[in-house]
Amino acid sequence: MSQKIKHFLLFSIGIICCFCFQAKAQELNASVTVRSEKIKNIDPSVFKQMRTSIETFLNSRQWTSTHYKTNELIDCKFLIDLQEEQNHIYKALLTIQSSRPVYNSSYHSPLLNYKDKNFIFKFEPYTPLVFNKNRITGNDPLVSNLTATLAYYAYIIIGLDEDSFSPNGGYDAFQSAQQIVNDAPNGRQISGWESFDGTMNRYWLTENLLNVRYKSIHQILYHYHRKGMDLMYEKTDKGRKAILQSLNKLNALNAANPNLMFIKVFFATKAEELAHIFSQGPTQNRLTALNLLNRMDPSHSALYRKSIKQ
Repeated sequence: MSQKIKHFLLFSIGIICCFCFQAKAQELNASVTVRSEKIKNIDPSVFKQMRTSIETFLNSRQWTSTHYKTNELIDCKFLIDLQEEQNHIYKALLTIQSSRPVYNSSYHSPLLNYKDKNFIFKFEPYTPLVFNKNRITGNDPLVSNLTATLAYYAYIIIGLDEDSFSPNGGYDAFQSAQQIVNDAPNGRQISGWESFDGTMNRYWLTENLLNVRYKSIHQILYHYHRKGMDLMYEKTDKGRKAILQSLNKLNALNAANPNLMFIKVFFATKAEELAHIFSQGPTQNRLTALNLLNRMDPSHSALYRKSIKQ
C-alpha cells in the first residue's frame, strides 16, 4: 500500500470517527470524587478505579435520544463520601450537583445540589459497571444499586436541565427516572426507592416532578432560568423581576402543598444565588423577595437577612 493511500485511509477513518462521536455525543460532563479517608486496609488503587469506572459510566453512555454537541454537555459533579466497607459493600453519602450556563455570561446557574444519604452498593475491582434499563435489578441487588442510583440521577440532571431551557422539556427524562424507581433493586440493606423510606428520597423527588398537581414546578424552572437568569446580564431589572415572579409562583405551590421535597431541594440549590440576586435592585422588590424567601426557606433566613438589606 502506498504512503499516499495509507494517509488517505487514516484521514478518512479519523473523519468518520469524529463524525460518529459528534453524532452520538453523550449528555453529561460529569466529574466524580471518591472520599475514602474513613475506609482502612483497602488498597487506594481500588478507589481510583471506582472513580474512573463511575465517571466513565456516566459520561460514555447516551442516556436519551437527543444529540448534544460538545459545548452543550451538562456540567455535573458526583461526590461519593465512603463511610463503611465490608466485603466490597460500601455505605456512602452521595452528593449530586449540576448547573447550566447563563446566556451571554461565564456564570453557571446551579440546578441541583442534593445529598443522598441512602447510598449503599457493591463494587468489585476489575468488574465493569453494567446498566440495563429493561432489567434494572440485575443478578446482585447491591451491584445493581450502584448503577441504578447513578442512572437515576443522570436522568434527573438531564430533566432539570431540559426543563430550564424549554417548557416541560424534562418530562421524558423524569419518566425514565421514574421507571428506575419502579423497577429498583430490592434488598434488606437497600433504601431510598420507596415512599416509606422517608420524605426526602428518590421516590419522592420523581413523584414531585411528575405529579400533575405540581405541574407549576416546570413552569417555574423554565421561567426562572429562561426569562430570568438568561436576561440578567443584558436586562438585569427585567431578569430580576421574572425571578421574583417565579418566587411568587413557588410560594403559591408551597402554600397549597407544604413540605414538598422539590421545594426543599430547590432552596438547597438556589439559596446563595437568590441572596446575591436580591442583594441589589429596587427596595420594594428586595423586601418582597426577602419576605417570600424567609417564608418558604427559613433554614437560610440568616443568609437572606445578611445579603438582602432592608
